[in-house]
Amino acid sequence: MRDTGLSFSLNDLTGTPHSLPVGQASLICFVKEDCGTCNTAAPVLEAFHKAYGDKVNVTLIAQSGAANATFAERHSLSMPVLDDTACKTAFEWDIESVPSVFWIDDEGTVQRQFEGFIRTDWETLSAEISGKTALPAAQIDWESLPAWRPGCGSKHLDPAVFDKLRAEAEGSPIRARKIEVASSDDVAEFMFDQGFSDGLPLVPPTPERVMRMLSGTHRDAQEVVATVAPNMGEATIEKIAINAVMAGCKPEYLPVVITAVEAICTDAFNIHGVTATTMGAAPVIVVNGPIRDKIGMNMKLGALGAGNRANATIGRAVRLVVRNVGGASTGGVERSTLGNPMKFTMCFAEYEERTPWPALHVERGFQPEDSVVTVFAMTGGPMHIVDQTSREPDQIAESLGLGLEGVFSPKMKNLPVDALLVVCPEHLDTLMREGPYSKERLRQRIQEVTATPAASSRSDDTLKAPQPSAASTTVSKFASTDFIHVVVAGSNAGKFSSAFHGWASGAVGSTPVSKKIDLG
Repeated sequence: MRDTGLSFSLNDLTGTPHSLPVGQASLICFVKEDCGTCNTAAPVLEAFHKAYGDKVNVTLIAQSGAANATFAERHSLSMPVLDDTACKTAFEWDIESVPSVFWIDDEGTVQRQFEGFIRTDWETLSAEISGKTALPAAQIDWESLPAWRPGCGSKHLDPAVFDKLRAEAEGSPIRARKIEVASSDDVAEFMFDQGFSDGLPLVPPTPERVMRMLSGTHRDAQEVVATVAPNMGEATIEKIAINAVMAGCKPEYLPVVITAVEAICTDAFNIHGVTATTMGAAPVIVVNGPIRDKIGMNMKLGALGAGNRANATIGRAVRLVVRNVGGASTGGVERSTLGNPMKFTMCFAEYEERTPWPALHVERGFQPEDSVVTVFAMTGGPMHIVDQTSREPDQIAESLGLGLEGVFSPKMKNLPVDALLVVCPEHLDTLMREGPYSKERLRQRIQEVTATPAASSRSDDTLKAPQPSAASTTVSKFASTDFIHVVVAGSNAGKFSSAFHGWASGAVGSTPVSKKIDLG
């Protein structure tokens, strides 16, 4: 039966089109100009063409562009030399190295296939063709040829070429509409003009880059993982991968980005409200578990700032999904009064190894070995809390508590608002100076030092917070310690902790969401 997978339509060096003939035997060989073994095989193939060419279609498929002509001239080739510079035929025929030989009978069935140069293979092939065609054997001085010589890798296996070919092949996982950019246009400027950008340059999401990004997950490219407000766009794995490419992610970051998108698109997190509020809320992403080290996230020096690709691009990719899939562009649904730097990106890992406390994800019900994303809706931060003089645990705890007084406004108390406190290692060491100092004790201390007499609690029409009952004598900053979330990050040197200020919490706003990362 004819092997329907083997076909081609290529031009020779004169521009004449050729295809695999029907009803005639063919000897097809893939070569490239800079391969030494291909240069060894070329005179042998020319001898085959001269001996058997009346009955056998002997053809070279060459991968070297303009150098194909150089190759043909070097060996005085009279057989057709076809141009496969794009390597599409090499990809479709699934070869691995050159020279790669296919002896195909007149019914289109491959009778023999081999790679490289093993002299006995070529001698056997010559004898077989001679017997099939009843033509005299090709005149070749076999003893002058090497007994064995390995081939070279086919050019289509170069990662950039291979990924592009996979993206264009039938059955490709890529379904997104391709936008053609004129050759005279600057691609970076085009993406700015189309509104894809957050204001910073983007990496062009070429098909090959998207294919490489998709290699970072086992999940199907067309799986819909979330519906992204406000436009209720369907976030497929492919669309998330496209935005991860634009953000500058590596493929190994993709599972984290996918999970963060899933988390922010839950009803509990309420990305629509987070995006639309004039208060300027934005997702803050905290990553826990083994994935932190696997992908090289920063949890130490400068963890909340610039300089780490994983931290920066994961957070940015999530924001680009909200913009490009959900339609939340600044000036549209995005109506923040002042804006917020966290609307570019804010993602970091917890320094779990540096703390005796349970890690954030463990507190939230996961196993220590789980890799987990937790998302918070925050309006301010990171705000430094500086204490370089305190030496007692309760003194440091007091400073951390007073540093949270500014959430919303110092005069607002009893707030049902989440805050994320990032404790630096030196402050943590002071807290632990006299023995274990639990997170709950820290939370209680924050409530204690922020408490003021209920009678003097201040509020007005524009800054309303739930008021304490008449029976209360004091009122603290937060309505409950449940709203105070604590993680550890930062350099081992420096007594500077930080805090993120939350947005509206609960049913009227946003609730922190944690999700386990699907690593397959």
